[in-house]
Amino acid sequence: MSELDKRHKEILWAIIQGHIDLNIPIGSILITQRFPIDLSPATIRNIMAKLEEAGYITQPHRSAGRIPSEKGYRFYVDSLLEKRTFTINPALSDKLSCRLRTITKDNRTLIREAALTLSSFSRYLAIATPPNMENITFQRIKFIKYENKKILTVLISEGGMVKNKIVELDKVYSQKELDMAADNLNNTFSGLSIKKVKEKLAYQLHKERTYYDELINDLMILCADIMVPQTDSFSDGLTGTSNLPDFASMKQIKEVLKAIEDKEFMLKLLAHISGAKTRVLVGMEDILPAMKEFSMVISPYNDRNIISGVIGIIGPTRMNYKKLIPVVYHTAKELTQILSEI
Repeated sequence: MSELDKRHKEILWAIIQGHIDLNIPIGSILITQRFPIDLSPATIRNIMAKLEEAGYITQPHRSAGRIPSEKGYRFYVDSLLEKRTFTINPALSDKLSCRLRTITKDNRTLIREAALTLSSFSRYLAIATPPNMENITFQRIKFIKYENKKILTVLISEGGMVKNKIVELDKVYSQKELDMAADNLNNTFSGLSIKKVKEKLAYQLHKERTYYDELINDLMILCADIMVPQTDSFSDGLTGTSNLPDFASMKQIKEVLKAIEDKEFMLKLLAHISGAKTRVLVGMEDILPAMKEFSMVISPYNDRNIISGVIGIIGPTRMNYKKLIPVVYHTAKELTQILSEI
């Protein structure tokens, strides 16, 4: 952005905003008609030629106006994020908040429905990742005899979050033996983050097997399995996106939806969007070839336990960022507030 002077930035901004609004190539005459830029069409054309040479805009065909390139959209988005002057229509804000607060107060349902609500408001494909369990603090684990070799494991975090799972061991153990094993593990791991517990489990499992009795060794392996981080995601909005001919072909949309269901892809995507701020990814071909003409607007959310996930939308690079960045931000902010109250 530093290579552009004020005039170049104004013209580039006008081309991008005009293309977002009209979905047509933008020429010099149109710029003078729609934007308060006190320059002649000839001067604007000279500046457009330099912007094209620098890679910010392209010309679809000879004698046509210009459209933004991926580099141009990045300039536009970076400018928006730098100013941080996001505003959302009060009526829209109230409607969005009201919709989210009518959802059943179950974390998983709430996050899934938040994605559906965001898709409905944006008319694009919405995506949400469940909270990352690795950041919570492990308090204790309990094993409850269920039937034969099956036991119920209950993992409790410092903030009161509970995760349970029924598993089957190789042998039958008494409740007293299970309680003793749980005490051993709780004394070893209580107070550590799930991430640290996993690291310590991995280290302990590589030590001499004779250090632990058979039950504790089996339960350590079990704990390691229970504490695998979640990489599931929720997506919605296919109906909305199919109504937009400039968005993508159905083949592209299906490829994106298939990728979102792929846990390895989600891990790769999460590596790109980690952080505490609202972010915009413009052109995601390096993540998935089918996403070349897509952009993603995402914002993090959390709850009182500082367990964070992300929620956002996937749409065309020509999406209305000025309108949709605040919508995504507000949804994440409202989701954080609701989760903190549960």
